[in-house]
Amino acid sequence: MSDLNKLTISDARDALKKGDVTSVELTEACLGQIDGQGALNAFVHNTDEIALEQARAADARLAEGGDTPAMCGIPIGVKDLFCTRGVESQAASRILEGFKPEYESTITTQLFDDGAVMLGKLNMDEFAMGSSNETSVYGDAVNPWKVDARNLTPGGSSGGSASAVAADLCLAATGTDTGGSIRQPAAFTGITGIKPTYGRCSRWGVVAFASSLDQAGPMTKSVRDAAIMLESMCGHDPKDSTSADLPVPNFEAMLTGDIKGKVIGIPHEYRMDGMPDEIETLWSEGRKMLEDAGARIIDISLPHTKYALPAYYVIAPAEASSNLARYDGVRYGHRAKLDTGEGIVDMYEKTRAEGFGHEVQRRVMVGTYVLSAGFYDAYYNRARRVRSLIKRDFDQAFDQGVDAILTPATPSAAFGLGEMTDADPVQMYLNDIFTVTVNLAGLPGITVPAGLDAKGLPLGLQLIGRPWEEGDLLNVAYALEGAAGFVSKPEKWW
Repeated sequence: MSDLNKLTISDARDALKKGDVTSVELTEACLGQIDGQGALNAFVHNTDEIALEQARAADARLAEGGDTPAMCGIPIGVKDLFCTRGVESQAASRILEGFKPEYESTITTQLFDDGAVMLGKLNMDEFAMGSSNETSVYGDAVNPWKVDARNLTPGGSSGGSASAVAADLCLAATGTDTGGSIRQPAAFTGITGIKPTYGRCSRWGVVAFASSLDQAGPMTKSVRDAAIMLESMCGHDPKDSTSADLPVPNFEAMLTGDIKGKVIGIPHEYRMDGMPDEIETLWSEGRKMLEDAGARIIDISLPHTKYALPAYYVIAPAEASSNLARYDGVRYGHRAKLDTGEGIVDMYEKTRAEGFGHEVQRRVMVGTYVLSAGFYDAYYNRARRVRSLIKRDFDQAFDQGVDAILTPATPSAAFGLGEMTDADPVQMYLNDIFTVTVNLAGLPGITVPAGLDAKGLPLGLQLIGRPWEEGDLLNVAYALEGAAGFVSKPEKWW
Protein backbone atom coordinates (compact mmCIF):
# COMPACT_ATOMS: atom_id res chain seq x y z
CA MET A 1 0.00 0.00 0.00
CA SER A 2 1.23 3.50 -0.86
CA ASP A 3 0.57 6.86 0.81
CA LEU A 4 -0.07 5.15 4.12
CA ASN A 5 -0.02 8.51 5.91
CA LYS A 6 -3.09 9.55 3.92
CA LEU A 7 -5.27 6.77 5.32
CA THR A 8 -8.17 7.51 7.63
CA ILE A 9 -8.34 5.83 11.02
CA SER A 10 -11.13 3.53 9.84
CA ASP A 11 -9.27 2.46 6.69
CA ALA A 12 -6.02 1.95 8.59
CA ARG A 13 -7.82 -0.06 11.28
CA ASP A 14 -9.32 -2.37 8.68
CA ALA A 15 -5.98 -2.78 6.87
CA LEU A 16 -4.19 -3.53 10.14
CA LYS A 17 -6.70 -6.19 11.13
CA LYS A 18 -6.50 -7.82 7.69
CA GLY A 19 -2.73 -7.86 7.88
CA ASP A 20 -2.36 -5.72 4.76
CA VAL A 21 -0.17 -3.27 6.63
CA THR A 22 1.65 -3.07 9.96
CA SER A 23 1.61 -0.32 12.53
CA VAL A 24 5.38 0.06 12.09
CA GLU A 25 4.85 0.71 8.37
CA LEU A 26 2.12 3.25 9.10
CA THR A 27 4.28 4.93 11.72
CA GLU A 28 7.35 5.07 9.51
CA ALA A 29 5.28 6.59 6.69
CA CYS A 30 4.08 9.35 9.01
CA LEU A 31 7.53 9.94 10.51
CA GLY A 32 8.90 10.34 7.00
CA GLN A 33 6.35 13.06 6.30
CA ILE A 34 7.06 14.77 9.62
CA ASP A 35 10.76 14.98 8.71
CA GLY A 36 9.82 17.27 5.82
CA GLN A 37 7.22 19.39 7.60
CA GLY A 38 9.52 22.24 8.70
CA ALA A 39 7.59 24.90 6.80
CA LEU A 40 4.38 23.96 8.63
CA ASN A 41 5.96 23.92 12.11
CA ALA A 42 3.20 21.59 13.27
CA PHE A 43 5.25 19.03 15.23
CA VAL A 44 7.46 20.66 17.87
CA HIS A 45 8.69 17.66 19.90
CA ASN A 46 9.37 14.49 17.93
CA THR A 47 9.10 11.13 19.69
CA ASP A 48 10.29 8.74 16.98
CA GLU A 49 11.69 6.10 19.35
CA ILE A 50 8.56 6.07 21.49
CA ALA A 51 6.41 5.86 18.35
CA LEU A 52 8.26 2.87 16.92
CA GLU A 53 8.25 1.09 20.28
CA GLN A 54 4.48 1.62 20.59
CA ALA A 55 3.98 0.54 16.97
CA ARG A 56 5.88 -2.72 17.52
CA ALA A 57 3.79 -3.39 20.64
CA ALA A 58 0.60 -2.71 18.65
CA ASP A 59 1.70 -5.13 15.91
CA ALA A 60 2.33 -7.83 18.50
CA ARG A 61 -1.11 -7.20 19.98
CA LEU A 62 -2.75 -7.36 16.56
CA ALA A 63 -0.90 -10.57 15.73
CA GLU A 64 -2.48 -12.24 18.74
CA GLY A 65 -5.88 -11.77 17.12
CA GLY A 66 -9.05 -11.26 19.06
CA ASP A 67 -11.03 -8.07 19.50
CA THR A 68 -8.38 -5.34 19.54
CA PRO A 69 -9.41 -1.70 20.09
CA ALA A 70 -10.07 0.37 16.98
CA MET A 71 -7.19 2.75 17.80
CA CYS A 72 -4.63 -0.06 18.06
CA GLY A 73 -1.65 0.76 15.84
CA ILE A 74 -2.97 4.17 14.73
CA PRO A 75 -0.29 6.93 14.59
CA ILE A 76 -1.50 10.21 16.10
CA GLY A 77 -0.15 13.59 17.17
CA VAL A 78 -0.65 14.95 20.68
CA LYS A 79 -1.26 18.63 21.38
CA ASP A 80 1.46 20.10 23.59
CA LEU A 81 -1.17 20.85 26.27
CA PHE A 82 -1.39 17.14 27.24
CA CYS A 83 1.14 15.96 29.80
CA THR A 84 3.11 13.01 28.45
CA ARG A 85 5.44 11.09 30.74
CA GLY A 86 9.09 11.89 30.11
CA VAL A 87 8.31 14.04 27.07
CA GLU A 88 8.38 17.83 26.93
CA SER A 89 4.97 19.25 27.78
CA GLN A 90 5.32 23.01 27.57
CA ALA A 91 1.86 24.28 26.58
CA ALA A 92 3.88 26.24 23.98
CA SER A 93 5.16 28.53 26.74
CA ARG A 94 8.65 29.53 27.78
CA ILE A 95 7.60 29.34 31.42
CA LEU A 96 7.35 25.53 31.14
CA GLU A 97 10.65 25.20 29.30
CA GLY A 98 12.30 21.88 30.15
CA PHE A 99 9.23 20.47 31.93
CA LYS A 100 8.98 16.71 31.44
CA PRO A 101 6.12 15.29 33.54
CA GLU A 102 6.53 12.13 35.58
CA TYR A 103 2.92 11.25 34.82
CA GLU A 104 0.62 10.76 31.84
CA SER A 105 -2.66 12.58 31.21
CA THR A 106 -5.75 10.41 31.51
CA ILE A 107 -6.68 10.89 27.86
CA THR A 108 -3.28 9.93 26.46
CA THR A 109 -3.19 7.00 28.90
CA GLN A 110 -6.50 5.75 27.48
CA LEU A 111 -5.33 6.22 23.90
CA PHE A 112 -2.05 4.40 24.55
CA ASP A 113 -3.87 1.63 26.44
CA ASP A 114 -5.93 1.17 23.28
CA GLY A 115 -2.72 0.86 21.26
CA ALA A 116 -2.47 4.33 19.71
CA VAL A 117 1.01 5.47 18.64
CA MET A 118 2.36 8.90 19.61
CA LEU A 119 4.37 10.48 16.78
CA GLY A 120 5.18 13.63 18.74
CA LYS A 121 3.84 16.79 20.35
CA LEU A 122 2.02 19.44 18.33
CA ASN A 123 2.24 23.22 18.18
CA MET A 124 -0.46 25.40 19.71
CA ASP A 125 -1.15 28.88 21.03
CA GLU A 126 0.55 29.50 24.36
CA PHE A 127 -1.59 27.99 27.14
CA ALA A 128 -4.30 27.61 24.45
CA MET A 129 -4.83 31.39 24.41
CA GLY A 130 -5.29 32.39 20.80
CA SER A 131 -7.20 31.89 17.59
CA SER A 132 -4.35 31.79 15.07
CA ASN A 133 -1.43 29.84 16.60
CA GLU A 134 0.68 33.01 16.62
CA THR A 135 1.31 33.13 20.39
CA SER A 136 3.46 29.99 20.58
CA VAL A 137 7.01 29.99 21.94
CA TYR A 138 7.80 27.61 19.06
CA GLY A 139 6.74 30.16 16.43
CA ASP A 140 3.69 30.15 14.18
CA ALA A 141 2.08 26.95 12.95
CA VAL A 142 1.20 27.26 9.26
CA ASN A 143 -1.89 26.11 7.37
CA PRO A 144 -1.10 23.57 4.61
CA TRP A 145 -3.73 25.30 2.45
CA LYS A 146 -2.28 28.11 0.36
CA VAL A 147 -3.70 30.35 -2.38
CA ASP A 148 -0.87 32.83 -2.94
CA ALA A 149 2.51 33.67 -1.45
CA ARG A 150 1.05 34.29 2.02
CA ASN A 151 1.27 31.81 4.85
CA LEU A 152 -2.19 31.30 6.33
CA THR A 153 -3.17 30.57 9.90
CA PRO A 154 -4.36 27.04 10.67
CA GLY A 155 -6.49 28.57 13.43
CA GLY A 156 -5.98 28.19 17.14
CA SER A 157 -5.35 27.20 19.69
CA SER A 158 -5.08 23.65 18.26
CA GLY A 159 -3.36 24.95 15.13
CA GLY A 160 -0.57 22.38 15.07
CA SER A 161 -3.10 19.57 15.41
CA ALA A 162 -5.22 20.91 12.56
CA SER A 163 -2.23 21.51 10.30
CA ALA A 164 -0.77 18.05 10.94
CA VAL A 165 -4.03 16.21 10.21
CA ALA A 166 -4.82 18.29 7.10
CA ALA A 167 -1.29 17.74 5.75
CA ASP A 168 -1.45 13.98 6.41
CA LEU A 169 1.47 14.08 8.83
CA CYS A 170 -0.58 11.88 11.15
CA LEU A 171 -3.87 10.03 10.93
CA ALA A 172 -5.48 12.10 13.70
CA ALA A 173 -4.59 14.35 16.63
CA THR A 174 -5.80 15.39 20.05
CA GLY A 175 -7.04 18.93 20.53
CA THR A 176 -8.61 21.00 23.28
CA ASP A 177 -11.44 23.48 23.03
CA THR A 178 -12.04 26.33 25.50
CA GLY A 179 -13.87 28.72 23.19
CA GLY A 180 -13.62 27.04 19.78
CA SER A 181 -10.03 25.80 19.69
CA ILE A 182 -10.92 22.47 18.06
CA ARG A 183 -13.77 23.60 15.84
CA GLN A 184 -12.30 26.82 14.40
CA PRO A 185 -8.96 25.31 13.28
CA ALA A 186 -10.80 22.28 11.90
CA ALA A 187 -12.88 24.63 9.74
CA PHE A 188 -9.78 26.56 8.60
CA THR A 189 -8.00 23.39 7.46
CA GLY A 190 -10.83 21.32 5.99
CA ILE A 191 -10.95 18.58 8.64
CA THR A 192 -13.42 17.39 11.29
CA GLY A 193 -13.21 18.40 14.94
CA ILE A 194 -15.57 17.65 17.81
CA LYS A 195 -15.76 19.17 21.27
CA PRO A 196 -17.73 16.77 23.47
CA THR A 197 -20.00 17.71 26.36
CA TYR A 198 -18.12 19.26 29.28
CA GLY A 199 -17.23 16.38 31.57
CA ARG A 200 -17.27 13.69 28.89
CA CYS A 201 -13.44 13.63 28.64
CA SER A 202 -11.13 13.86 31.63
CA ARG A 203 -9.16 17.08 32.11
CA TRP A 204 -6.62 15.42 34.40
CA GLY A 205 -3.11 15.95 33.08
CA VAL A 206 -4.22 18.59 30.56
CA VAL A 207 -2.62 21.95 31.34
CA ALA A 208 -5.49 24.19 32.45
CA PHE A 209 -6.56 27.44 30.77
CA ALA A 210 -10.14 27.98 31.99
CA SER A 211 -11.23 24.99 34.03
CA SER A 212 -15.00 25.39 33.61
CA LEU A 213 -14.67 25.68 29.82
CA ASP A 214 -11.76 23.41 28.76
CA GLN A 215 -12.62 20.14 27.07
CA ALA A 216 -10.51 17.79 24.97
CA GLY A 217 -11.58 16.12 21.74
CA PRO A 218 -10.30 14.52 18.52
CA MET A 219 -9.31 16.21 15.26
CA THR A 220 -9.65 13.81 12.35
CA LYS A 221 -10.06 13.37 8.61
CA SER A 222 -13.70 12.27 8.79
CA VAL A 223 -16.73 12.05 11.04
CA ARG A 224 -16.30 8.28 11.33
CA ASP A 225 -12.74 8.78 12.53
CA ALA A 226 -13.96 11.34 15.06
CA ALA A 227 -16.44 8.79 16.42
CA ILE A 228 -13.75 6.11 16.71
CA MET A 229 -11.18 8.31 18.44
CA LEU A 230 -13.71 10.05 20.70
CA GLU A 231 -14.81 6.72 22.18
CA SER A 232 -11.21 6.01 23.17
CA MET A 233 -10.81 9.46 24.75
CA CYS A 234 -14.04 9.43 26.78
CA GLY A 235 -14.77 7.88 30.14
CA HIS A 236 -15.16 8.61 33.83
CA ASP A 237 -12.02 9.60 35.71
CA PRO A 238 -12.12 9.83 39.53
CA LYS A 239 -9.03 12.07 39.38
CA ASP A 240 -11.15 14.78 37.69
CA SER A 241 -13.98 16.10 39.86
CA THR A 242 -15.82 17.37 36.75
CA SER A 243 -15.66 14.03 34.94
CA ALA A 244 -19.10 12.52 34.35
CA ASP A 245 -19.72 8.95 35.50
CA LEU A 246 -21.68 7.91 32.43
CA PRO A 247 -21.32 4.94 30.08
CA VAL A 248 -19.51 5.63 26.81
CA PRO A 249 -21.53 4.52 23.78
CA ASN A 250 -20.12 2.91 20.65
CA PHE A 251 -20.24 6.16 18.69
CA GLU A 252 -19.22 4.56 15.40
CA ALA A 253 -22.13 2.10 15.57
CA MET A 254 -24.51 5.06 15.75
CA LEU A 255 -23.41 6.39 12.33
CA THR A 256 -26.35 5.29 10.24
CA GLY A 257 -26.74 8.51 8.25
CA ASP A 258 -30.50 8.29 8.82
CA ILE A 259 -31.73 11.63 10.15
CA LYS A 260 -35.32 11.41 8.93
CA GLY A 261 -37.56 13.24 11.37
CA LYS A 262 -34.70 14.93 13.20
CA VAL A 263 -35.37 18.56 14.04
CA ILE A 264 -32.56 20.98 13.19
CA GLY A 265 -32.70 24.49 14.60
CA ILE A 266 -31.39 27.57 12.78
CA PRO A 267 -30.71 30.43 15.24
CA HIS A 268 -31.45 33.79 13.65
CA GLU A 269 -29.09 35.55 16.10
CA TYR A 270 -26.13 33.92 14.31
CA ARG A 271 -26.84 36.05 11.24
CA MET A 272 -24.32 38.69 12.17
CA ASP A 273 -24.03 42.12 10.58
CA GLY A 274 -21.35 42.06 7.91
CA MET A 275 -21.35 38.28 7.58
CA PRO A 276 -19.61 37.42 4.27
CA ASP A 277 -21.94 36.23 1.52
CA GLU A 278 -19.93 33.01 1.21
CA ILE A 279 -20.63 32.07 4.82
CA GLU A 280 -24.33 32.92 4.47
CA THR A 281 -24.54 30.87 1.26
CA LEU A 282 -22.77 27.87 2.81
CA TRP A 283 -25.11 28.01 5.80
CA SER A 284 -28.13 28.01 3.49
CA GLU A 285 -26.70 25.11 1.51
CA GLY A 286 -26.12 23.17 4.73
CA ARG A 287 -29.71 23.78 5.74
CA LYS A 288 -30.90 22.39 2.40
CA MET A 289 -28.59 19.36 2.63
CA LEU A 290 -30.07 18.37 5.98
CA GLU A 291 -33.59 19.04 4.76
CA ASP A 292 -33.01 16.85 1.70
CA ALA A 293 -31.72 14.13 4.03
CA GLY A 294 -35.10 14.08 5.79
CA ALA A 295 -34.57 16.46 8.68
CA ARG A 296 -37.13 19.09 9.62
CA ILE A 297 -35.65 22.58 9.73
CA ILE A 298 -37.05 25.19 12.09
CA ASP A 299 -36.00 28.72 13.01
CA ILE A 300 -35.13 29.20 16.66
CA SER A 301 -34.04 32.04 18.90
CA LEU A 302 -31.01 32.13 21.20
CA PRO A 303 -31.58 35.67 22.44
CA HIS A 304 -28.54 36.06 24.66
CA THR A 305 -26.04 35.15 21.94
CA LYS A 306 -24.91 38.77 21.59
CA TYR A 307 -23.58 38.71 25.14
CA ALA A 308 -21.55 35.51 24.69
CA LEU A 309 -18.23 36.99 23.61
CA PRO A 310 -18.11 39.64 26.36
CA ALA A 311 -19.08 37.04 28.98
CA TYR A 312 -16.50 34.57 27.68
CA TYR A 313 -13.71 37.14 27.70
CA VAL A 314 -14.45 37.90 31.34
CA ILE A 315 -14.85 34.31 32.58
CA ALA A 316 -11.98 32.72 30.64
CA PRO A 317 -9.30 35.28 31.65
CA ALA A 318 -10.54 35.19 35.26
CA GLU A 319 -10.04 31.44 35.42
CA ALA A 320 -6.73 31.73 33.57
CA SER A 321 -5.50 34.28 36.09
CA SER A 322 -6.19 31.81 38.87
CA ASN A 323 -4.81 28.75 37.06
CA LEU A 324 -1.62 30.43 35.91
CA ALA A 325 -0.75 31.74 39.38
CA ARG A 326 1.05 28.41 39.99
CA TYR A 327 3.77 29.28 37.46
CA ASP A 328 6.13 31.18 39.73
CA GLY A 329 9.56 29.76 38.97
CA VAL A 330 9.78 27.87 42.26
CA ARG A 331 8.81 24.28 41.52
CA TYR A 332 9.33 23.66 37.80
CA GLY A 333 9.88 25.32 34.46
CA HIS A 334 11.64 28.62 33.76
CA ARG A 335 13.19 30.63 36.59
CA ALA A 336 14.60 34.11 36.03
CA LYS A 337 18.16 34.91 37.06
CA LEU A 338 18.31 37.44 39.89
CA ASP A 339 20.74 40.26 40.45
CA THR A 340 22.48 40.71 43.78
CA GLY A 341 20.07 41.97 46.40
CA GLU A 342 16.90 40.87 44.63
CA GLY A 343 14.46 38.74 46.60
CA ILE A 344 11.65 36.28 46.04
CA VAL A 345 9.11 38.90 44.90
CA ASP A 346 11.59 40.02 42.24
CA MET A 347 11.99 36.37 41.20
CA TYR A 348 8.22 35.95 40.82
CA GLU A 349 7.90 39.15 38.78
CA LYS A 350 10.89 38.55 36.51
CA THR A 351 10.04 34.87 35.95
CA ARG A 352 6.47 35.61 34.92
CA ALA A 353 7.49 38.59 32.78
CA GLU A 354 10.07 36.48 30.94
CA GLY A 355 8.05 33.27 30.82
CA PHE A 356 4.64 34.45 29.64
CA GLY A 357 4.03 35.87 26.17
CA HIS A 358 2.11 39.08 25.54
CA GLU A 359 -1.30 37.48 24.95
CA VAL A 360 -1.06 35.40 28.13
CA GLN A 361 0.04 38.48 30.07
CA ARG A 362 -2.91 40.42 28.68
CA ARG A 363 -5.42 37.77 29.72
CA VAL A 364 -3.89 37.29 33.16
CA MET A 365 -4.11 41.04 33.77
CA VAL A 366 -7.71 41.19 32.54
CA GLY A 367 -8.60 38.19 34.69
CA THR A 368 -6.94 39.61 37.78
CA TYR A 369 -8.77 42.89 37.25
CA VAL A 370 -12.25 41.36 36.93
CA LEU A 371 -11.66 39.26 40.07
CA SER A 372 -10.40 42.16 42.14
CA ALA A 373 -12.29 43.80 44.98
CA GLY A 374 -14.78 46.34 43.71
CA PHE A 375 -15.02 44.77 40.24
CA TYR A 376 -15.90 41.15 41.03
CA ASP A 377 -19.65 41.77 41.03
CA ALA A 378 -19.58 44.27 38.19
CA TYR A 379 -17.76 41.92 35.80
CA TYR A 380 -17.24 38.33 36.91
CA ASN A 381 -20.55 37.70 38.66
CA ARG A 382 -22.44 39.49 35.91
CA ALA A 383 -20.71 37.34 33.28
CA ARG A 384 -21.63 34.21 35.23
CA ARG A 385 -25.29 35.27 35.21
CA VAL A 386 -25.12 35.85 31.46
CA ARG A 387 -23.61 32.40 31.08
CA SER A 388 -26.63 30.91 32.86
CA LEU A 389 -28.96 32.76 30.50
CA ILE A 390 -27.05 31.46 27.46
CA LYS A 391 -27.36 27.91 28.75
CA ARG A 392 -31.06 28.47 29.37
CA ASP A 393 -31.50 29.59 25.74
CA PHE A 394 -30.16 26.24 24.54
CA ASP A 395 -32.20 24.30 27.11
CA GLN A 396 -35.37 25.97 25.88
CA ALA A 397 -34.52 25.17 22.26
CA PHE A 398 -33.95 21.51 23.10
CA ASP A 399 -37.17 21.47 25.15
CA GLN A 400 -38.97 22.51 21.95
CA GLY A 401 -37.83 19.25 20.37
CA VAL A 402 -34.70 20.49 18.58
CA ASP A 403 -32.19 17.66 18.10
CA ALA A 404 -29.27 19.71 16.79
CA ILE A 405 -28.50 23.30 15.84
CA LEU A 406 -26.78 24.28 12.58
CA THR A 407 -24.55 27.37 12.45
CA PRO A 408 -21.47 28.61 10.61
CA ALA A 409 -18.20 27.50 12.21
CA THR A 410 -16.21 30.66 11.55
CA PRO A 411 -16.90 34.17 10.24
CA SER A 412 -14.41 33.69 7.36
CA ALA A 413 -11.95 31.30 5.78
CA ALA A 414 -8.37 31.19 7.09
CA PHE A 415 -6.63 34.57 7.11
CA GLY A 416 -2.97 35.40 6.66
CA LEU A 417 -0.51 35.10 9.52
CA GLY A 418 0.25 38.55 10.86
CA GLU A 419 -2.91 40.12 9.46
CA MET A 420 -4.51 40.50 12.88
CA THR A 421 -1.93 42.09 15.13
CA ASP A 422 -1.74 43.07 18.78
CA ALA A 423 -2.98 46.52 17.76
CA ASP A 424 -6.57 45.27 17.97
CA PRO A 425 -6.89 41.97 19.88
CA VAL A 426 -10.68 42.26 19.79
CA GLN A 427 -10.62 41.56 16.04
CA MET A 428 -8.89 38.26 16.80
CA TYR A 429 -11.38 37.47 19.56
CA LEU A 430 -14.24 37.87 17.08
CA ASN A 431 -13.09 34.66 15.37
CA ASP A 432 -14.76 32.81 18.25
CA ILE A 433 -18.14 34.43 17.71
CA PHE A 434 -19.92 31.22 16.60
CA THR A 435 -18.17 28.84 18.97
CA VAL A 436 -17.93 30.32 22.50
CA THR A 437 -21.61 29.81 23.30
CA VAL A 438 -21.11 26.05 23.11
CA ASN A 439 -18.39 26.15 25.78
CA LEU A 440 -20.34 28.51 28.01
CA ALA A 441 -23.29 26.10 27.90
CA GLY A 442 -21.10 22.97 28.18
CA LEU A 443 -22.60 21.42 25.04
CA PRO A 444 -21.10 19.16 22.36
CA GLY A 445 -20.26 20.80 19.05
CA ILE A 446 -18.70 19.54 15.83
CA THR A 447 -17.26 21.21 12.73
CA VAL A 448 -17.60 19.50 9.36
CA PRO A 449 -15.89 20.76 6.18
CA ALA A 450 -18.64 21.69 3.74
CA GLY A 451 -17.23 23.77 0.90
CA LEU A 452 -14.60 26.13 -0.49
CA ASP A 453 -14.58 29.90 -0.70
CA ALA A 454 -13.89 31.84 -3.90
CA LYS A 455 -10.13 31.51 -3.35
CA GLY A 456 -10.33 27.76 -2.87
CA LEU A 457 -9.97 27.72 0.93
CA PRO A 458 -12.07 25.38 3.08
CA LEU A 459 -15.15 26.50 4.98
CA GLY A 460 -16.90 24.56 7.72
CA LEU A 461 -20.33 24.26 9.27
CA GLN A 462 -20.96 23.69 12.95
CA LEU A 463 -23.55 21.43 14.54
CA ILE A 464 -24.43 21.82 18.23
CA GLY A 465 -26.01 18.89 20.04
CA ARG A 466 -27.87 18.02 23.20
CA PRO A 467 -25.72 17.38 26.28
CA TRP A 468 -24.31 13.83 26.45
CA GLU A 469 -25.76 12.95 23.04
CA GLU A 470 -22.54 12.97 21.02
CA GLY A 471 -23.71 9.86 19.19
CA ASP A 472 -26.75 11.59 17.75
CA LEU A 473 -24.69 14.68 16.97
CA LEU A 474 -22.08 12.61 15.13
CA ASN A 475 -24.82 10.92 13.13
CA VAL A 476 -26.26 14.26 11.97
CA ALA A 477 -22.71 15.37 11.13
CA TYR A 478 -22.22 12.11 9.22
CA ALA A 479 -25.30 12.86 7.12
CA LEU A 480 -24.09 16.42 6.50
CA GLU A 481 -20.62 15.16 5.57
CA GLY A 482 -22.12 12.74 3.07
CA ALA A 483 -24.32 15.40 1.51
CA ALA A 484 -21.51 17.97 1.30
CA GLY A 485 -19.14 15.48 -0.29
CA PHE A 486 -16.07 17.50 0.68
CA VAL A 487 -12.95 15.71 -0.62
CA SER A 488 -10.59 18.61 -1.34
CA LYS A 489 -7.04 18.44 0.01
CA PRO A 490 -4.28 21.04 0.07
CA GLU A 491 -1.63 20.70 -2.63
CA LYS A 492 1.74 19.89 -1.08
CA TRP A 493 4.06 22.91 -1.08
CA TRP A 494 5.85 22.58 2.27
